[in-house]
Amino acid sequence: MRRHPRYFGWNIVAAATLLTTLTVGMRLGIGPFFLPMVEDLGFSRSLLAAIIAIGMLCYGLAMPLAGYLVGRFGTRFVLLLGTAIVVASVIWTVMARTPFSFLLAFGVLLSIGLGFTSPVALTPIISRWFTRQRGMALFFLSTGSMAGMAILTPVLTSSISGIGWQSTLVAFAVLFTAITVPAALFVMREQAPPNTDLLPEQIAAEAAAPRAAPSSLSFSAAVQTSPFWKIVIGLFACGFSMNLLGTHGVPMLMDHGFDAMTSSYGVGLIGLVAILGTLVLGRLSDGVPRRNILAVIYFVRGLGFFALLVVGTHWELYIAAAIGGMVWAGSIATSSAMLADIYGVRLVGVMYGTAYLGHQIGAMLSSWLGGWGFEQFGTHWVAFGSSGVLLLIAAGVSLQLPLKGFTLMAPAAPARG
Repeated sequence: MRRHPRYFGWNIVAAATLLTTLTVGMRLGIGPFFLPMVEDLGFSRSLLAAIIAIGMLCYGLAMPLAGYLVGRFGTRFVLLLGTAIVVASVIWTVMARTPFSFLLAFGVLLSIGLGFTSPVALTPIISRWFTRQRGMALFFLSTGSMAGMAILTPVLTSSISGIGWQSTLVAFAVLFTAITVPAALFVMREQAPPNTDLLPEQIAAEAAAPRAAPSSLSFSAAVQTSPFWKIVIGLFACGFSMNLLGTHGVPMLMDHGFDAMTSSYGVGLIGLVAILGTLVLGRLSDGVPRRNILAVIYFVRGLGFFALLVVGTHWELYIAAAIGGMVWAGSIATSSAMLADIYGVRLVGVMYGTAYLGHQIGAMLSSWLGGWGFEQFGTHWVAFGSSGVLLLIAAGVSLQLPLKGFTLMAPAAPARG
């Protein structure tokens, strides 16, 4: 019996997952760099935290632009442009010694380059290639994000200890280029098959009962609707929490008495367990209402932040990290899948990029608050406690989102005589 060839869309997912591992792993892997940079450059924690905060905002501002450029010039162009920016920014960063030049190189330029190679640039092409398994496919991007946290956090910590933070950045740029360029040139295909990954019976059903396309809603009208802003609120809390842990998680645990490698293993364990969590959540996301999944993710993650503040032993740290890791990923994948469900594939790139700006505003605030709050009050409860509260609020808001399959219709046109 003739075997059906592997659906090429999964090759795109595999390449996108690997790219996300590096991109998000570096963006969320600032923690190992933080104290070595402070000591080497002579910056205060508040100054470096402010630079990182501005970088997080630039990362977010690059998202809508990346979504627009993908729609205009394609995924391949944006990935190659982002790679060139990353390489240039790394070269500039290792030579920068003043706060202003370091801000421009590491804070602004590197963030823009990573923004152009982030999941925002990859979500539209995956959404076009998948309909039946869109939730699962997008969850693999979250798997890449968590793999980046699980793998890069301890690897970067070890590398910085051995060869210094400058050489570690250069090595990252070389590896990043070696993976991103071939993926962009040989894997990314913009044009998906007409029926994507639908089964024959699903194709027949859609042909027999065509549905109105939600993409008829314009971008300006879509951003004025309540589901969009509810997703933005959730992404704000997500960005606040994820980047707070990525930037200040290792320093916070070290301030609480853990050594550098134990702290990095604790943070890395969250990402490692989250890889398994995304596989489970990905399976559920195409059958269980996505708003329920999103609410559970935010609720458990919020409790996890309070737990990290009170752990005192190695086993308590690892248990808290393992429980939190089960739901650490998935909020971004679920949000992007819901945007595609609600507003249509045509708008998903720019909608996701715009919504993700809320994620990075949260990231900017938490990156700054983590450093400022500790220096002002001598405790991490200000930043990490705020993160827990925001996540609990996001859980409640998420339950008010539309169910899967809900479609926002454009205003009906007036009848013509």
